[in-house]
Amino acid sequence: MKKLIQLYNKMTFASKIRFSYLVLLIPVLLFPVFCLYNLWSVNKKYEDMINSTVVASEFSLDFKKDFDYETYLLIVGNKTVEESRLNELLTEAGRIVQGLEEITESEENKERLSSVKKYLKNLEIYTNRIIENLEEGSNYEANMEIWENDVQIVTALLRESFLQYIYFEVKDLQQLRSEYQAFTENLISLSVIIYAGLLALILILFYVIPLGISKPLQKLSRVTDQVAKGDFNVSFDVRSCAEVSTLSDSLNTMIDKINELIGQVTTEQIRLRKAEFELLQAQINPHFLYNTLDAIVWLAEAGEQRKVVSMVGSLSEFFRMSLNQGKDIVTIKEELQHIRSYLEIQQMRYQDILEYEIDIPQELFDDRIPKITIQPLVENALYHGIKNKRGGGKIQISGRVENDCAIVQIRDNGIGITPERLKQIIDGMVNKVPTESDIYGLYNVNERIRLDFGEKYGITIDSTHMEGTCVSVIVPHIAN
Repeated sequence: MKKLIQLYNKMTFASKIRFSYLVLLIPVLLFPVFCLYNLWSVNKKYEDMINSTVVASEFSLDFKKDFDYETYLLIVGNKTVEESRLNELLTEAGRIVQGLEEITESEENKERLSSVKKYLKNLEIYTNRIIENLEEGSNYEANMEIWENDVQIVTALLRESFLQYIYFEVKDLQQLRSEYQAFTENLISLSVIIYAGLLALILILFYVIPLGISKPLQKLSRVTDQVAKGDFNVSFDVRSCAEVSTLSDSLNTMIDKINELIGQVTTEQIRLRKAEFELLQAQINPHFLYNTLDAIVWLAEAGEQRKVVSMVGSLSEFFRMSLNQGKDIVTIKEELQHIRSYLEIQQMRYQDILEYEIDIPQELFDDRIPKITIQPLVENALYHGIKNKRGGGKIQISGRVENDCAIVQIRDNGIGITPERLKQIIDGMVNKVPTESDIYGLYNVNERIRLDFGEKYGITIDSTHMEGTCVSVIVPHIAN
């Protein structure tokens, strides 16, 4: 059965439809043939029995009268041997008996016909005796005795045998009629059952064949829709027929090729983005260096030697941490040393407007973070928040653990961001279409985190205009 199902599944749509038509056509053709054959067979049997009964009736009625009369005419001399019809009657009777033997199917009637043949043989013997007596010249009395005691008795027995034959033929005919009626009723019931079965089979095929065609196509449509939406982690494995199997293999091969190409493109994009970020860092450091050197020159001219020494030391520490032996990922502790050097330098430059506070718990020190992540955010807080607000400002850097994530927050009490502008910044990062320099810096930091740790990490921004801004950096937390 399993092999038949597998063979059926390997068939083409056209072959399945032809096979279904054949399944319907075979019973439709065979059943009428069966009915016609049985009707013909019963009808022939019925007709043979009627013919047998009619022939037997005519024989029983005419033979005794004709044979007895012909014998009497021969004995009394009204007819010569040559004119007599006795041999003709016996020959005709033998032929009729032989025909009845071929028609009748009753064993009892066949035995009766055998007896009739014996009676006809006896009649032939009696006839020969009468003829012999006539040839001898006299023996009228002997011939009359044969006629009365032998011939008439045998013809009477013949008539009796044929009457019994007719009786049993009619009885069999009535039985055959009952059987024929029962057969007709059974045939009608069988016809109803068969055609009900055919109707059920038609309904099943009416459902199964379209389903066998539409279901694979519906699944194919769902798979292609998913592929069109960018989901390439799907496969199409349907073996309902030869065409669908070929289409399934082709589609799965195409999806595998697309996944392979996407992997290659993604790898190249990651490499390209990292190169862009490294280029951006290389551009930030010289810009910061120029400004810091200008500040050192200004302090040296003003005679602030201690501040010069302190700023040069912080600058040296800043660039040492920036290089960090070429590593792209550092610990939060190392990143804090880097940002502390940056803030010390900036505080010397903007000591009248800048205060800062760093409060990061030690449990976050070993967590990993992309190098130079916090510095661009602190720089934004300084240049876009505090410098645009009258009076002094404060930058607070704090941290906490939440839901297996390390969260570092850079908070300032600067001018803040308007709701419209905040929406533009968030949309630029979410939709990955930064168009302005300040948004581009935030976008780069966010993308670097997501590239290194996954889509669930990155930065979030919360700001209230004229009150301040808070930027949260979210990276994985390493449990101790």
